[in-house]
Amino acid sequence: MEHTPFPADSSLLVMVRHGQSQYNLENRFTGNVDVDLTDLGRQEAQRAGEQLKRFHFDVAYTSILKRAQESLTIILKAIGETEIPVYKDAALNERMYGDLQGLNKGDILKQYGEEQFNLWRRSYAVQPPHGESLKDTEARAIPYFTKEIEAQLMAGKNVLIVAHGNSLRTIIKKLEHISDEDIPNRELLTGIPEIYSFHRSSKTYTQEKLTV
Repeated sequence: MEHTPFPADSSLLVMVRHGQSQYNLENRFTGNVDVDLTDLGRQEAQRAGEQLKRFHFDVAYTSILKRAQESLTIILKAIGETEIPVYKDAALNERMYGDLQGLNKGDILKQYGEEQFNLWRRSYAVQPPHGESLKDTEARAIPYFTKEIEAQLMAGKNVLIVAHGNSLRTIIKKLEHISDEDIPNRELLTGIPEIYSFHRSSKTYTQEKLTV
């Protein structure tokens, strides 16, 4: 097991969206419905772990939803670091889609049309009925990230986060300085690591390319 090959004043931050869930497979709005991984989702998490074997992590974070927790467990087992501290918090939960949760995305698209569908699904500030916008998700995820996770990076710790497409998207928005208008277009695929070096002296992030 190797330590990250980054400069001495840098810490490692890796974020992974959980593997495919049952609702992903069924093309449903998931949100905070606590669904299981599929067999493919477990394979995706295992693959992510295999890709991350070269790195050492000091601490891991995840949501309180089991698809993220199981993905993290699989990854930590694959990289041989099952003993590191793991923190679970609802601040990292998926965006809550309100009345859309559990409904088929194709059905909602047909019923409401592409414009409304895209506003509910991906826009920064528009809330689905009784749900959260990405802006709302950002309002809970970023303070937690700054207080808890960035503090670990400042202390020289290497951090692994396994969470959800939208909670991770808000963190990436901060790290990459992505605008409100452009963030809906930032894709995060299931089980694909996003790797950053955190430069402690400047408190800035650099995205790193994963070479296999």
